[in-house]
Amino acid sequence: MHNPILKNLLAPTLLCSSFLGLAMFAGATQAAAPLRPPQGYYAPIEKVKTGDGNDGCDAMPKPYTGALQFRSKYEGSDKARATLNAESEKAFRDSTADITRLERGTSKRVMQFMRDGRPAQLECTLNWLTAWAQADALMSRDFNHTGKSMRKWALGSMASAYIRLKFSDSHPLAAHQQQAQLIEGWFSKMADQVVSDWDNLPLEQTNNHSYWAAWSVMATSIATNRRDLFDWAVKEYRIGASQVDADGYLPNELKRQQRALAYHNYALPPLAMIASFAQVNGVDLRQENNGALKRLGDRVLAGVKEPGAFEKKNGKEQDMTDLKEDMKFAWLEPFCTLYTCSPEVLAKKHAMQPFKTFRLGGDLTRVYDPANEKGNKGS
Repeated sequence: MHNPILKNLLAPTLLCSSFLGLAMFAGATQAAAPLRPPQGYYAPIEKVKTGDGNDGCDAMPKPYTGALQFRSKYEGSDKARATLNAESEKAFRDSTADITRLERGTSKRVMQFMRDGRPAQLECTLNWLTAWAQADALMSRDFNHTGKSMRKWALGSMASAYIRLKFSDSHPLAAHQQQAQLIEGWFSKMADQVVSDWDNLPLEQTNNHSYWAAWSVMATSIATNRRDLFDWAVKEYRIGASQVDADGYLPNELKRQQRALAYHNYALPPLAMIASFAQVNGVDLRQENNGALKRLGDRVLAGVKEPGAFEKKNGKEQDMTDLKEDMKFAWLEPFCTLYTCSPEVLAKKHAMQPFKTFRLGGDLTRVYDPANEKGNKGS
């Protein structure tokens, strides 16, 4: 610019434009900040052992590429879907055995690898996941309700275990980038299908299954750094939170008659995990619907102590079988980082630790409360 008068006249405009450009760039940079998990997922490998010991790789479960048409364990039950059918449950377990082996095996070996760093455990896990990814497993569009449920459970199990590897400060995937790319591509494609399976359901059909679908998509969003998946999971969380009534009940879980309390408890793990992951990425969901998650958690804990409130609510004596398993309360780990838990609840949590559940990616106590990790309970 050679005209000094024109240059002086335009200087403020140019300066404003420069600041505006910088502000827009900063805003874009902030918006594009990589998605990340809670801090505990960055934990390094505890100790590195080079020998394989007795931890050789088991035979890989056969990649499941067939139709996702499975019998329900509640087959023949009325609309409450609360009475187990032993025959159909066995048929379900048998037909999904390879999928469950992949879920459990992935979680177990990732936990073992994060403890002792044996290369065989990492290679086994990645080889299994790579083979299933290459086979395009679990992607069938021929599915029933139980089949699409199995797909989202499996995705949540695998993706939430995988992020332990992806984000660890030990960087175990650094030498396995090609496999990581294949696995993450498969997770990403499966998450798109899960969104298609569970999106925009009528409220009367939106229950714990939708929350678990949202959890699988949230875990995948972190593993693949996809903001669209993150946003969908948050949207589904908000729908779930909106269903919690003023007394902490979920109307669609109350329909489960004698299993209503158990299903209220079962709704909590995915919701608590989504809220925990959202918070670390700048989205605070704790006060959605006037603290719905806290209200639901408190209602369940009160119900475990005195299930009569649920019986009074829906007229059915509650089946407490599932609620005798410590790992069913794994949601307490993220929950007690989101909210201030009472000394009584913390004592209950500590008595049940460590919480190990493959559907949430393994050892949640090591992630959320490592100072109190002990023993080898859980699955």
